[in-house]
Amino acid sequence: MALYESEHTKFMREWMEKHPEESAEQKKGRALWWDKPQDADTRTRQNAAKVPVKPYYYQTDN
Repeated sequence: MALYESEHTKFMREWMEKHPEESAEQKKGRALWWDKPQDADTRTRQNAAKVPVKPYYYQTDN
């Protein structure tokens, strides 16, 4: 039994085979937006500042 592969997946696989330079560009874009150094002090302050969420989001009475 063969596994299903979408048209988009096939297209992207062929595109990456034909354009290997895009892999470096992809990594550069990921580093720009996602791969950031983490600061433990900042993360601790962010966790301490969280406001608890009500179990039912649309509840209006306090």
